[in-house]
Amino acid sequence: MIIKRFVILLIAFLGLLSCKSEASKKIEEPERPNLLFIFADQYRKASLGFLNEDPVHTPNIDKLAKEGVFFNRAVSNHPLCSPYRAMLMTGKYPLSNGVVENCNSANTPYGNFLSKEEVCFSDVLVSSGYSAGYVGKWHLDGPPATPPGTKRVWDTWCPPENRHGFSFWYAYGTHNRHNTPYYWDTNGSAKDTIFVNQWSSEHEADVIMKYIDNAKTQRENDKPFALFWSINPPHTPFGQVPEKYSKRYKGMDYKTLLNRPNVEFTDNYSWKKGDKGVAARLDQAPEYFACVDGVDDQIGRVIEHLKEEGLYENTIIVFSADHGEMLGSHGLMHKNVWFREAMDIPLIVHYPKSIIAKTDDLLLSVPDYMPTILGLLGLGDKIPDDVEGKNYSDVFFDKPVERPTKQLYFGTKPSNPDKGARGFRNYNYTFSVFKDDNGDKFYYLFNDREDPYQLKNCWGENPALDQKMEEELAALLKSMNDPW
Repeated sequence: MIIKRFVILLIAFLGLLSCKSEASKKIEEPERPNLLFIFADQYRKASLGFLNEDPVHTPNIDKLAKEGVFFNRAVSNHPLCSPYRAMLMTGKYPLSNGVVENCNSANTPYGNFLSKEEVCFSDVLVSSGYSAGYVGKWHLDGPPATPPGTKRVWDTWCPPENRHGFSFWYAYGTHNRHNTPYYWDTNGSAKDTIFVNQWSSEHEADVIMKYIDNAKTQRENDKPFALFWSINPPHTPFGQVPEKYSKRYKGMDYKTLLNRPNVEFTDNYSWKKGDKGVAARLDQAPEYFACVDGVDDQIGRVIEHLKEEGLYENTIIVFSADHGEMLGSHGLMHKNVWFREAMDIPLIVHYPKSIIAKTDDLLLSVPDYMPTILGLLGLGDKIPDDVEGKNYSDVFFDKPVERPTKQLYFGTKPSNPDKGARGFRNYNYTFSVFKDDNGDKFYYLFNDREDPYQLKNCWGENPALDQKMEEELAALLKSMNDPW
């Protein structure tokens, strides 16, 4: 009897030791953070309220910047929807990932879509133990090809095998129906389109809050989540925005709201020979700023819900954009050009639990996002070998990094990849060369330190500097096997 009691006590004692050992393991191994990566379409850096440039109201994004790391030199290397998304997902530049222009049926024959063979940001996260979700605009699939001269098809359903590990899916390819959006969900087929009568940003915020709650098992509870949220506003049409946001700008003169000294209130397309362009609809500026305010409001709702659910402290929040918006600067609208209003984008990384708030002027490029965030998540050893971006995660901890000296500018079409524009940005200059279909070149050089609004093209004033810029661009393009 005594021996039996001793054996029972011994088993209980060993069990207690085992529990303590497991508990100590949990203490020693820190809980891996969640990731919420938000990027708004056509949201320019000047529309960050705390910069006091555009007349916008963005208290939630401002707070993220105040408490996080704001990269004030981040750019979109190819300021266009699909190329940005492909660079973000693959960590590679357009010529390497194949997405050199927007995905649509006219570009599909050239392979201008995200290949399912690519090892993407999400693939790495999932293979490293994350439950991954995607909400909003995808714009990385190639619709079935259409013959030349016929109407282009832009949107298409993304089959599960092309979703790169995202187990939660509430997305569409591309459309601009902000007030009446539609989506395809995780298990729906191409025929199961979900139509919604709600502003898209607000509806997506609702979907994300339910994802956070996880009442319907939208994600795996025992894993950290990685959620990508692609918000379409403030992309055109700017006027599709709730009145509660637009009323702030009612009666305001757009010529006062557009306060940048390089805004031209008449059309001017002389920067690119032969480009007739479209009429600059500058009267839409109040609506653009209203969209910006609305996006901030919806981000704030999601952040508040993270706090309510006790997930805020252990969630890395990234806010960025796929490109900017010209809004009349240099007489232009929209994007896909090398001027600052199109290239400069927000990039804020918020994780006060582990990183100290600061502003950093690192010359980050979009392919750097994937490896840098993976590094911050402790997954630097999982970065695919063919990634062209660099892991700069040490910058979050004030450790020395080999800082880049320039950022590529790229713009072309899949039918003529050796034409179009190439250039780079460094700490002092923006340099770009446009090559038309005849092979004629047009040069643009701006001294960004002395001329921050790029009012004067100084190409030709200093032959030695011109030659230096050309040689540096040639070396950069050669290193990337660019046929240009």
